[in-house]
Amino acid sequence: MLSADTMATVKATAPALREHGLDITKRMYARMFAQNPEVKMMFDQAAQESGEQPKRLAAAIIAYAENVDKLENLSGPVMRMARRHVETHVKPEHYPIVAENLLAAIKDVLGDAASDEVLEAWAEAYWFLADILIAKEDELYAEEAAD
Repeated sequence: MLSADTMATVKATAPALREHGLDITKRMYARMFAQNPEVKMMFDQAAQESGEQPKRLAAAIIAYAENVDKLENLSGPVMRMARRHVETHVKPEHYPIVAENLLAAIKDVLGDAASDEVLEAWAEAYWFLADILIAKEDELYAEEAAD
């Protein structure tokens, strides 16, 4: 479970994410693809070029920030994300790459507003959600292998 302080900090960032979320996700993808070209191939490039993928991720991050204290509201979106990750062959080793680039993008875009406290809370929240996704993806990979 996330700490109350982490949930409060993440929830408090929701307004900034509403304002700057798309800039953060665009920056994250630009950084990630420049540093990890092999990861770029896992993404639908048409959705990247149209801006649809950065918009979807920004919306997911905002929803997470707004519901971090009531994750049951996100069970449907989390399952859809896990299914999509299995379709595109996301593995646990990809999560650190995203974490590094997402946190750097938050800092790049929000500047001083992304204090150490904010970045630490988002790191904790990211890994909490990542662990949930990884577990669901493991189940889906196992089901796929059994078929």
